[in-house]
Amino acid sequence: MTTLLAVPATAFAAPAVTKGPVTCSTETSFAGQPCAWQERSPAGLAGVAQLTAAGVEPVLVKVELKTQAAWGSPWVTASSATALRSGPTVISTPKVVTNELSIVCVTTAPAFTPEQQTTLCTHPSA
Repeated sequence: MTTLLAVPATAFAAPAVTKGPVTCSTETSFAGQPCAWQERSPAGLAGVAQLTAAGVEPVLVKVELKTQAAWGSPWVTASSATALRSGPTVISTPKVVTNELSIVCVTTAPAFTPEQQTTLCTHPSA
């Protein structure tokens, strides 16, 4: 079963620290300081997120690999994974083969208060 989370437009402006291809949140939250990145291999491209999970409450996590066919066109979700986790964890989307511009977004929310969700996205990469 896939659970969809509504993401407010302001969520894409979340504070972040970029270290090469990895983007990590600078603010500690219920999910700790989540990080997101892309992993490329001959089998395709996957979006990956790592959570440090600051508390014991379960965290709902959605990782999306989004692609853009042309500059200015909408970002389209090419692959996603959703999980409910407690403690440190790494979650990966299924791999897709693409040559389009791509980003990885990770949305986290406490399981019992999903309105407190936050979203973090990487910078676009080809």
